[in-house]
Amino acid sequence: MDALANLMEGFTHALTPMNLLWVLVGCFLGTAVGVLPGLGSSMAVALLLPMTFALDPTGAFIMFAGVYFGGLFGDSTMAILMNTPGQASAIASTFEGHRMARDGRAPQALATAAIGAFIGGIVSCFLVVFIAPLLADLSTKFGPAEYFALALFAFVATSSVVADSVLKGLMALVLGIGISVIGIDSVSGTERFTFGVPELFDGVSLVTVTVGMLALGEVFFIASRIRRQASDNTINASGRPFLSRREFTEALPAWLRGTAIGLPFGVIPVGGADVPTFMAYGLERKLDSRRKDPQFGKGAIRGLAAPEAAGSATTGISMGALFALGLPVSATAAIMLAAFRQYGLQPGPLLFDRAPELVWGLIASFFVAMIVLLIINLPFAPLWAKLLLIPDPYLYGGIAVFCGLGIYATSASTFELFVLLGVAIVSFVLKRYGVPLAPLMIGMVLGPLAETSLRDALLSAGGDPAVLVSSPITIVLYIILIVAVVYTGVGRVLARRRGQQVRNSEVLDGRSPRGMTGI
Repeated sequence: MDALANLMEGFTHALTPMNLLWVLVGCFLGTAVGVLPGLGSSMAVALLLPMTFALDPTGAFIMFAGVYFGGLFGDSTMAILMNTPGQASAIASTFEGHRMARDGRAPQALATAAIGAFIGGIVSCFLVVFIAPLLADLSTKFGPAEYFALALFAFVATSSVVADSVLKGLMALVLGIGISVIGIDSVSGTERFTFGVPELFDGVSLVTVTVGMLALGEVFFIASRIRRQASDNTINASGRPFLSRREFTEALPAWLRGTAIGLPFGVIPVGGADVPTFMAYGLERKLDSRRKDPQFGKGAIRGLAAPEAAGSATTGISMGALFALGLPVSATAAIMLAAFRQYGLQPGPLLFDRAPELVWGLIASFFVAMIVLLIINLPFAPLWAKLLLIPDPYLYGGIAVFCGLGIYATSASTFELFVLLGVAIVSFVLKRYGVPLAPLMIGMVLGPLAETSLRDALLSAGGDPAVLVSSPITIVLYIILIVAVVYTGVGRVLARRRGQQVRNSEVLDGRSPRGMTGI
């Protein structure tokens, strides 16, 4: 009952005229950026991060929430209309969603995605109301050793379990941790990796790295791969933006199953919504194969409904995990954590005590944002499609200008612009060779927490490393981590062996006719 009372109090803050305006602005901007080719929700948040520091914290985070959820809606719109997902979490939506669009059902596909994201988001928001305070109470039992185990769990999960290549994931993680330790050591006062440059004594700005990695670097990468394509790739998005009773009945079970799959991944640091969206799609494909008339491959509405609900459910719960534990489960959540720190706020149990108006107002704004997004996405899908008409040079040139203006406005330093350019070039190289950026962002955000927690734990135990595994929470975290790594490793080895066997059989089949003729 206390949670519901706090939520009602939060609505009194979220429904003020100014905060409602920030919800609308955030939802609109997030959807608009998410719809643009190659851009996604993470880039939307990164691009707008420097521009919100003039706002009060509540208004800024309410706008961020709108941008975050709006970007997810935009990712799906782009995936359906142009078969170009804004980020990995929207890939599963392209399989059946784009086929629906090609078959003349683009409005129905967009409606399916919008309603699925709404259902998953609303359910997760209701759970956040009750789960976030419980997680905050649980986090009060965390000491330095537990926080170090939690950070290590996030490090290994995002770098080895999620990444396609363990080596590339670990390389990105090490790079992120390396960036996080640049500057003056807070304990010894020693310069670390500053190369005598005074501007680096305070470290590298997380905002600069975020914008450079996820915004300007993405612009460089996309601009380097632009190809002139025929105009017939564009899908006509006009038509009835709602579902018939039969279509709604067909999609409803998939929405519910996708929501159930996505909810647990909101507190598991496995890269965000990428894994649950594919799991939801795979489950619906298996169920469809048992039907008398399989629809997958023909534009099955359930193949779009389930991933959309799963992705939105994961995103909603991940915000609760961020508030209560300070644990970012994706690159976008890591950016949100960076925003909290820029305002001098540390997510965790104390956040609910020190800034209850902010927390509950932000949670209440999630409900408002979901309703606003449903309203602006169902009837205005043709409007979002018009954004695709912006010429590429103006689009990416404008984004690059906004990146530079945002960083200079927050730092008033020319040196930060050079850092931004250098980080963007590094991001371009990493993406060019398929190195994931999520481990890098997680490493930079949680690197200081891991270092401080490790030091505090060892100092409290007189240097005895046994303190790192001395509590039930740390033991459970390490066991789960080991099981996840072993399971993933075995799965990859078996998949590699199966692939090798298939290739060997293909080679043998190709040679057998020649062998028989020789006999």
